[in-house]
Amino acid sequence: MSSVSDAITDFHTPPALQPVGITGPTGPAGSATLTGPSLPAERAAVVDLAAIRHNVAQLRSWVQPSALMAVVKADGYGHGAVPVARAAVEAGATWLGVAHVSEALELRAAGLSAPTLAWLHTRDTPFGRAIEENIDLGISGWELEAIAQAAQRLERPARVHLKVDTGLGRNGATLADWPGVVARAAELQEAGVIRVVGIFSHLAVADEEDRDAETDEQLALFHDAVETAKSAGLTVDLRHIANTPGILGRPDAHLDLVRAGLGIYGLSPFSDRPAEEFGLIPAMTVTTTVANNKAVDAGQGVSYGYRYHTSAPTRLALVPLGYGDGVPRTAIAAPVSIGGQRYEVAGRIAMDQFVVDLRTEDAAAAPIGARVDLFGPESGIAADEWAAAAGTINYELVTRIGARVPRIHVDTDPGVDAGIPTGESR
Repeated sequence: MSSVSDAITDFHTPPALQPVGITGPTGPAGSATLTGPSLPAERAAVVDLAAIRHNVAQLRSWVQPSALMAVVKADGYGHGAVPVARAAVEAGATWLGVAHVSEALELRAAGLSAPTLAWLHTRDTPFGRAIEENIDLGISGWELEAIAQAAQRLERPARVHLKVDTGLGRNGATLADWPGVVARAAELQEAGVIRVVGIFSHLAVADEEDRDAETDEQLALFHDAVETAKSAGLTVDLRHIANTPGILGRPDAHLDLVRAGLGIYGLSPFSDRPAEEFGLIPAMTVTTTVANNKAVDAGQGVSYGYRYHTSAPTRLALVPLGYGDGVPRTAIAAPVSIGGQRYEVAGRIAMDQFVVDLRTEDAAAAPIGARVDLFGPESGIAADEWAAAAGTINYELVTRIGARVPRIHVDTDPGVDAGIPTGESR
């Protein structure tokens, strides 16, 4: 078994060109992929697909016999949607989930045929393409007629999941509108225009375990909504409401299918319960190398606004990542690992770079070319620490890593049989 560290060393080693796979963040038009001998990566988000498979298998163990949907929206939370989706399916994920149809079409173009649900639409969403590509569509209300029209044109029924708003206040039919939505859906299903595959909703505060009463209320409303749908003549094959916090903290929310997002990337949704408590392994390491190292005197101002001054003669290391790469400008004193030693960001993070006060005059500390990890499992620095320094959440921290940072996918445990999927896919 290789390690992420070995892979990163390869990417940072200049003498011999290394065979690498580098993938840029993907979008509706697909991704650019470089394979074969290539220059070392100046900066990278290294994603261990073995960790993705491990996390999917771990989450499946929490929810069996319920089926598991791997949510790979927003380019797989910044990890690379297509490689993550493949790894998740290999590990037994029965479904894939995305926000936009364009994201689902990207998966289909890459050859991923697993049942896939897209749930966030606009008037310009290509519903016809979705139906042709066998993509399931979430419906909050207004989309029902547009999807029905597309299905009639194609003479092919659309597969839909009806969403009820149980309290989050985003999309989903309101409780007042719900009876009308399910009644119309039943009419269209009877006419052969659609097939209602599932009923779903989304938990609002399941990541705050002291607010169980509100989650209880959402679950009660959801079960009532399912009964209303059945009363309208619909057969509900799949009920799903649990996100990652619901998976980890609310077994009563597992139902027929769960939607695992953050957890498959090895991150915890709970502020006071780290990922390792649940047996999850962070999949992403954000890494680069020291770009400069120079001696300065005491009182040296650092970066814009001089929010930091050196307290003694020292050396400053320059790290070539900044908010143009998705590193939060607000992450004052965030941790970094240089050569296995922990340091902190000094002063403001700029567009392309930030500075680390090495607090030593030793020229051998953090030499130019030394490996720098912002976060990742081998550095001991969690994405949560950067998120806390920036006043945000780990979801945003990994998702916002930008287009200048190639995604390099490695597999530290190839060929492992992760088992067979659980639950019914259709």
